[in-house]
Amino acid sequence: QVQLVESGGGLVQAGGSLRLSCVASGSTFSSYAMGWFRQAPGKERDLVAAILWSGGSAYYADSVKGRFTISRDGAKTTYLQMNSLLPEDTAVYYCAAGPTLYLRNSGAYRYWGQGTQVTVSS
Repeated sequence: QVQLVESGGGLVQAGGSLRLSCVASGSTFSSYAMGWFRQAPGKERDLVAAILWSGGSAYYADSVKGRFTISRDGAKTTYLQMNSLLPEDTAVYYCAAGPTLYLRNSGAYRYWGQGTQVTVSS
């Protein structure tokens, strides 16, 4: 059974930084993409960043380019480093995994973590 467990959310002032972590277990993920999504109140869940389990180039939403960095540790953990945070980054952030090599294919992400709250105060 695939499990994704996120951690690292919290409250931070605008301009600050947070690092989210996602530990994956229960499967071999060698042909998977790992993504970070977020959902703000009253809005749809959107893909923020993604990377292949094997590493390589990453995808970023335009709203976070230059501020967020997705990375993997070569084992079971995927990170999202978030710098220069803005109040509009406030959302529940979800880690997700899916059997796709096309990072932007939001519909292919099959497994989800429980989410972690990120709140950015102005």
